[in-house]
Amino acid sequence: MDINLFDFYLPEEQIAQTPLKARDMAKLMVIDREHQTLEHKVFYDLLDYVRPGDVFVRNNTKVIPARLLGVKEATKGKVEVLLLHEVPEEGEDVWECLVGSAKSVRVGSRCVFGEGKLIAECTAVYDEGIRHMRFHYEGIFLEVLDQLGVMPLPPYIKEQCEDKNDYQTVYARVPGSVAAPTAGFHFTEELFEKMKAKGAEILDVTLNIGLGTFRPVKVQDTKDHVMHEETYTMDEYTASRLNLAKKEGRRIITIGTTSVRTLESIYGKYGEFRPESSATSIFISPGYEFGAVDAMVTNFHLPKSTLVMLVSAFMGREWTLHCYEEAVRCKYRFFSFGDAMFIYGDKRK
Repeated sequence: MDINLFDFYLPEEQIAQTPLKARDMAKLMVIDREHQTLEHKVFYDLLDYVRPGDVFVRNNTKVIPARLLGVKEATKGKVEVLLLHEVPEEGEDVWECLVGSAKSVRVGSRCVFGEGKLIAECTAVYDEGIRHMRFHYEGIFLEVLDQLGVMPLPPYIKEQCEDKNDYQTVYARVPGSVAAPTAGFHFTEELFEKMKAKGAEILDVTLNIGLGTFRPVKVQDTKDHVMHEETYTMDEYTASRLNLAKKEGRRIITIGTTSVRTLESIYGKYGEFRPESSATSIFISPGYEFGAVDAMVTNFHLPKSTLVMLVSAFMGREWTLHCYEEAVRCKYRFFSFGDAMFIYGDKRK
């Protein structure tokens, strides 16, 4: 499909720059994709749509302060390095990174951070600024990174968060992502407890969010787009509970598109849920048939992005764009710190 079919007008002032102090007081657009109706609510009202037996699946990944600002050892020129994911097959402490002004960073080049507390040595060169870097340090890597790194906020957010926890979900547990599963920002521990009191079940998976979050779609025809691979994990307990929910006809509701991609990757491979640690480059766009997911909570996404395509696959492109136009008209806040959708119901044929 032509990429321009997923474009829409968005005033810049509706791109949220800061999180709300009360996470669950964001706006919520509740969408019945079967009957093509929508309602305007507050996120806390999600409780009104929770049914006994619903299974909510969330991505418990934790964002690491993966953006490093330093200097090139040889020239003392400034350098920015964004850690994407570890490359264990190349040895300990080797990471795939996105390097700014990367042309001068060749195999053997060294970048220095924190006056030498952390040194990154280039071991391999790839296109579009991608480098493999081996890190040298004393102590525990994540602790050093926590001291020297900053949160890798999306480029449309202009200032760093006052509190690093603002760019984490309240259930973030497993370090490894360079971006947050932002639909989860709206949930509080209190809200989860009230959902469980209504008979809902809360399950966790892990998908470490990487380069795909930062790279726009550059092709004209969406079928030519290739997603960047990301690692995921589903444990045995979660797999068994999801299989039981499927058997009993209960709703499986994902919190965020990363949870969607994890569940659909596993279910599409096996026709059931299985415990697995693997990687996925699944690209969900119109024409895709969902097998795992019955409903989803998601934010409002970038024009012409893979995430708009995923939502369009779930509830139809024209209806998706109509809902986005309504969100613009009603002054919803967009993107990472913005407002949310809850999409449910059978897909309209």
